[in-house]
Amino acid sequence: MSVVQQTLSNTFNKFVDSEKTSGVLLMICTALSLVMANSPIGADYLGFWQRHAGGLSLEHWINDGLMAIFFLLIGLELEREFYSGELSQLKNALLPIFAAMGGLAAPALIHLLLNAGTPTQAGIGIPMATDIAFALAVLAILGNRIPASLKVFVVACAVIDDLGAIIIIAAFYTGHLSLWYLVGALVVLAVLIALNALRIMALTPYLLGGAVMWFLVFKSGVHATVAGVLLAFTIPFSAKDDDQTSPSYRLEHGLLKPVAFIILPLFALANTGVVMGAALTHSLTSANSLGITAGLLVGKPLGVTLLCGVAVASGLCRLPPDVNWRHVFGAGVLGGIGFTMSIFINNLAFAGNAETINASKMAILLASLTAGTAGFLWLHWFGNPGAAIGRNGHGRKRTPGVPGRQGGTTTR
Repeated sequence: MSVVQQTLSNTFNKFVDSEKTSGVLLMICTALSLVMANSPIGADYLGFWQRHAGGLSLEHWINDGLMAIFFLLIGLELEREFYSGELSQLKNALLPIFAAMGGLAAPALIHLLLNAGTPTQAGIGIPMATDIAFALAVLAILGNRIPASLKVFVVACAVIDDLGAIIIIAAFYTGHLSLWYLVGALVVLAVLIALNALRIMALTPYLLGGAVMWFLVFKSGVHATVAGVLLAFTIPFSAKDDDQTSPSYRLEHGLLKPVAFIILPLFALANTGVVMGAALTHSLTSANSLGITAGLLVGKPLGVTLLCGVAVASGLCRLPPDVNWRHVFGAGVLGGIGFTMSIFINNLAFAGNAETINASKMAILLASLTAGTAGFLWLHWFGNPGAAIGRNGHGRKRTPGVPGRQGGTTTR
């Protein structure tokens, strides 16, 4: 069977490189935050993020304001993937769609089994999320030990996973709903869509409209970060790679560094300062913490691998020629790195309950660290591209010119 090579787009590679950098910074900021929170100045450090400005705490501004910009970037990447990327053709999208569905469902079921009918049942969404930045940072360390197609598969899965998380946030973690503010937000959204239809290519009208929509969504009771994703899909898009006339390209390119170097590190500093004491250690054995841990460490690889197996066995899709089932399982293990999205959902699920939030954060951090380490070791040992198994089950040599690095190619 012949192998057709497809070059990874420059936009895709820039997004991946940005996420890898962000993953490394997140690790550093998380370690720093934990050290500061458990140092003699821990109370001052934690109190700093609760200082108010403009009616909201600094932590609130970061989680509701700056993270809306992060979700805008995710939305722009979703737009690119759906229109011209790996998810633009159904035959390419099916496998990561099934993988993401399994990676969402299995962790949720595990958490529900342990917490059904209890006050912590609201945490069902916590282990469903995957942190794309950390996952790509691990893949970057692995380098050419893994096939390029696996990097594409992980990005596609994580992007769909993030979409699922956004839907979950909008549908299940909405507070008191104000209908008139929501109607106002929808009117602004309709105006932005009309601007797109008229091919207004200047970014300013979209950004101003997006700011108004963010305020209206925030006041409506729906989490304000949803406005970032909605805004992304109103901005004109070009399927041409590196099209600098495209507003979507210009905005995504302009957001990569601020998100990687400012927004996500600030989120980590503001949200991972957990004071570790005897009570917190004991809480790791609670049903909620066990549900989060088991969901991320067991549910993710189990759900990803099982649903991919069903999809391939039924003939709906097939594995890329340079990817085998050990790669798929390793991708599922990396999916257990919840971190950013898990902490984000945790803050919404248990708003006002500081003790449960902190216990959940510790479970997320420990599970994410374990998943990242286990995923790295698994793919380090079993990720050799030359060991890939083709659809017919026979060994396949690695295709020349398919390195696992930026600018490499993937096979289809």
